[in-house]
Parts: sequence; structure tokens; C-alpha cells
Amino acid sequence: MPRLGPETIVDLQPFRTVTSLDIEMGGRSGRATLIDLNPAIGAWYLLQLQWPGSVQSYHLESARHGAQQLRLDRQGLLLSDGGGTTGCPLWAGGPGGLLEQAQRSALPYAPLCDGRLYLRNAVAGTYTRLERVTNFLRDRVWGGDRIVSFVRDQFYQDAFLEQARPAPSRFPPSDPPVSSSPQSARLVASGAVAILPSDIEVDLGEAANSMLLGQWYPVHDSPGIYLSAVQPQVVDAAVAARLRSRVVNLDAVEAVALDYLVAFDLSQFELGFALGTDHPRLGWSERVLDEMRVPNLAGPDGIDSATPLARTGMVSPAFTPLVAATFAGGFKREHGAFHYGDLAYRNRGSHYGFIEEGVVFSTLQPGLSTLYVLADGTIGMKTWSHDDDAMLPRIRYARQNGVALIDQDPVSASPQSGPLITQWGPGNWSGSKDEQFRTLRAGACLSETSTRRFLIYGYFSAATPRAMARVFQAYGCRYAMHLDMNALEHTYLALYTRTAGRLLVQHLVRGMDEVDKKGGDQIAPRFLGFPDDRDFFYLLRRRDAS
Repeated sequence: MPRLGPETIVDLQPFRTVTSLDIEMGGRSGRATLIDLNPAIGAWYLLQLQWPGSVQSYHLESARHGAQQLRLDRQGLLLSDGGGTTGCPLWAGGPGGLLEQAQRSALPYAPLCDGRLYLRNAVAGTYTRLERVTNFLRDRVWGGDRIVSFVRDQFYQDAFLEQARPAPSRFPPSDPPVSSSPQSARLVASGAVAILPSDIEVDLGEAANSMLLGQWYPVHDSPGIYLSAVQPQVVDAAVAARLRSRVVNLDAVEAVALDYLVAFDLSQFELGFALGTDHPRLGWSERVLDEMRVPNLAGPDGIDSATPLARTGMVSPAFTPLVAATFAGGFKREHGAFHYGDLAYRNRGSHYGFIEEGVVFSTLQPGLSTLYVLADGTIGMKTWSHDDDAMLPRIRYARQNGVALIDQDPVSASPQSGPLITQWGPGNWSGSKDEQFRTLRAGACLSETSTRRFLIYGYFSAATPRAMARVFQAYGCRYAMHLDMNALEHTYLALYTRTAGRLLVQHLVRGMDEVDKKGGDQIAPRFLGFPDDRDFFYLLRRRDAS
């Protein structure tokens, strides 16, 4: 029977270019093939060496994304940039050469060619205890997902709820700067109360003693990063009125739950995205209806593995010196498709799509919230449409995760709550079927002032999607989408500063450090210090930032 879909992930890459060259090594004749997986990005390449009876594949990453060109040579590669051309004899000298040494190192990123290239090696990601148990139940135990759901509904509801504590009167609220910070939240007149943010680890200087709800405070020694706290109940009634047609009144718990938001001035940061070593997977989601599955296809795109590409689950060493923050990405593939509503009957269940370094791992689907980055660094967030496929040649990173919390009205272009904001099944929001399940959730939005754009990450200690939408709109977000939920490791955010050669890690909320690795007074943060099984976003400080 002929194969119905692509053989490997390479076949999914519509913009790839391929060059080949006859080579010799140790008296053997062979053929080298170099695949540039997306020439518009200039980051990832697949090198294949074919010898009599064998084919070896190597996933290469340029340490100078988009700034150097790779060409085949009879002994290896030629690397060209503005400074000229340099040879890199990857297979000269026979077995045991540079490529084999790099592969045997088992490093996630093995340096080659004086650090101008990395060989990406497949590695095992680190799982938390919670991840190991839930994966075991879902993968090995019949009905395991129902067991996980039962435990979540019974024991995790409001497990991370934080409520505002009034600030001691001896600490007057700090007055944050106005000119460079994002738009403050629109609150009721009585909402500007001072609280003590007792659960955060982020250094706010004197503001850590007293914060006004809805105001932004600069993070100490982290230019361009701001933090704010709010309760949904203090949002201005005018904001809530815009949502009233779709958002019912908040329940008593989520109304008073304390939420934290972290804003990044995009004039000072670039955004990146990386897949985890294992998640999200590429096969079929268990949520997909039987009639939407295609027999003999391993997944919605025809594959269920990234081989021969290597997923490392951590930031590339090329970017490490510039990393200012990381935060967890979206849902696993198990939950990243639709079982109810119109989207369940479209495009094989509308599995959430994702792209890393211009390489399509899962096709972007229309109707889904999408956070994307173009080749020139432009950051956008929108509900994907068929017309947006015209941007695919320029997409460097993209992550889809459900449907919009806040979208634009098609007539007025003003922000409004997403059309599925209160529909549990068609919106694929997770939680209990009666739509009453509150939980820890995270989301992201884009906001603008007259002079600046901000990416805002939201941490909601006990919320439904309706509370998230209300808060994001109070802060002037033009578009907002859900990220992950239910546990601190799934809503993880860390900020990084460097002092005297040491990396200092600040977690948004206490307890997030449980997924990091520690030795003495040193800490190796997830995503940065070791491979992780989950996908994530990272922010790089621009070299030219003012």
C-alpha cells in the first residue's frame, strides 16, 4: 500500500532547499546532502552522509542565525559571512572525525567549526514528579486520563489561590513611573488599594512592601520589565460591560483571587520559542473524534516523530548570554485538539500548530490563537486564518493554543472577548463540564501605548477564562490567548540577571523553583540549564536596546 503522508518531518518543510555533492572518506565513496530547512531563517540544516549500505543524518544549527551561509565542500562545509569564507572539515580524516566526536559527546548542543555551528543531539528531557505520574497514567493505564481529571478536579481546584493582603499602613504605596510602563489597569474608584505581594520572588525594591492594584512597577535591575497585581473584582464596570454579552458574572472566589502580570517592552526584547524534548508530541490527540482520524496516518500531519531532527528542550548556547526571561508554553498534544464544537470537525480535529526556527512541526490551523515571530523579529498575536498562510515563508516561531480570550471585533476592530469564551467544550478550555472549575492558569497578550508595544504574561491564581479576559482587557490588551494551567511547573516564569559572572534567577511565584536543579548556592534553571520535556518561550535582550 502506498504511503498516504510524508515519510519524515523533512517532507513537511515547503521552503527547504537541497544540495548534494560526491565525497570520499577513508577510501570510501559517498554522497553528502545538505538540506537548508528554511532559507529565509538560516538557522537549521540537515546534513546527510550516504555511504554504501548506510545513511547518517546530523541536525546542525547555525550559531549565527541568518548571518552566515553554509555550502557543501568535499571535506565538509564552507561557512561564509561578511568576514569571508571558512572551511570546516567535518568528515575529513575518516571515522572518528568532528561529526562523530560531536555525536558521541551526547551534548544537547555540541560545538563545531570553532563554535560557528552546533550539532543538535537528541537528549532526554527532565520530568517533574507530577509529569511522570500523569504521563504514566495516560500512556500506560486504561482510562488513565479520566483518573488524572478526577484528581485534578477534586484536589487541584483553588490549590494555588492567592488572596490580597492589605499593606501595612507604615508602607505608603510606591509611585511607579508613567512614561515607559504599560497602560495601567482600568479599575473602579475604590480599587486603587495597597497590598503586600507576599508570594512573589521578583525584586521590586521598595515596592515589594506595598503595591497599588492595577499599577505597574519596574523590576529591579531589569530594564524594560514591569510587574503588576490585580483582582478581577476591582476592574472598572465599563470594561466588564464590554464583555457582558459573553462573560457572566465572576464567582466569589475568582473575583478576589490575586493575579500577577509581567510586561516586557518589545523595543528592548526579542521573543523566541522552543519545543520540549517530548512535548508537544506530533501524533494524534486523544481528543480527536474517530471520524476525523485518517487511517494509516501516524498523526494529523502524517508523522508522529521529529526524527531525524533533534528536540533539545533548552535555549541554544548562541542565545544564552542574552536571555532575560523564560516562561512555559502551551498544552500538550493530548489536550491540543478539539472534541466538541465546529473546530472538532475541521482539519482533522484542529490540532494546535507550532513552528521552531522556521521548521513546521505541526501545521498552523485556522481559527486558533497564534503567537508568532517573523524572520525580522516582528511579534504578533492573532486568530489564524487561511489568508495568513501567506506569512509562512517568514514565520520563525509560532505556537497555537486554543481560541482567543480577547479578539478584535470584525466591524469596529476594537477588542472584544473571544466568541467561545464561555463555551467549555467548543473552546477547549479544560476544567469540569459544568464550566465551574477554577484553576491556576496562565495567558499572554499584546498591549500598546502611544510609543511602545508590550508582551504581557498573566499568572492567574484561581480563574476561569472569563476572569482572564476581564483582567487582560482592563490592561488594554488588543489580543489575548491562553497558555497552560493547573500547576506551577505549567505556569512557570523566571527572570534572569547577571552579576559578577553569576546568573541570578528570580521566579515569579514561590514554589516555581521546585522544577529547577540546585547544588549548594547555585541553581540551574529549567529551559536554560538543562533540557526540559515541555515547550517554552524565551526573551532575549536586544544588543541595540536603549
